[in-house]
Amino acid sequence: MVNKKLKETTRSINIYSESFKKLVVLEYESGSLNKDQLRQKYGIKGNGCIPGWLKKYGKLAYPTYKSIGRPMKDTEQQIIKELKASLREENKILEKKLAEAELQLAMYKKFVEIAERELNIEIRKKSGAKQFKK
Repeated sequence: MVNKKLKETTRSINIYSESFKKLVVLEYESGSLNKDQLRQKYGIKGNGCIPGWLKKYGKLAYPTYKSIGRPMKDTEQQIIKELKASLREENKILEKKLAEAELQLAMYKKFVEIAERELNIEIRKKSGAKQFKK
C-alpha cells in the first residue's frame, strides 16, 4: 500500500484594528482605489472583508439584499424575489408577536380565574347579562 500524506492547510487569521478598517473604508470612499487595489496594497486576505467594513463603517449607502444568491438579470423577477423575502421576514415577526399575545391572554385568563377563586367574586361578565343603567 502507498502511504498518502494529507496536506495540512494552515490558514492565518488576520485580525485588523478598528482604525485600520476605518482607514481602508475612508480610502475606498474617497475614490482613489477600488477594493482589489486596496486588498493588494494592504495585503488583506478574503473577498468579504472590505465589503463588510464598508457596510459597518462606511458613510455611503451600500445595498443589503434580503434574498440569498446571485441577483437575477430580470429586474422584475429580482423585485418579486426581494418582496417575497421581506414578506417571509415580516411573517416571522408577526408569528412571534401572535405567540406572545396568546401567551399573555392565557396568563390574564389564569390571573382572573385565580382572583375569582381566592376573592370569591365574579370578574368575568356573563353573556346576555343586562347592563346596569343609571
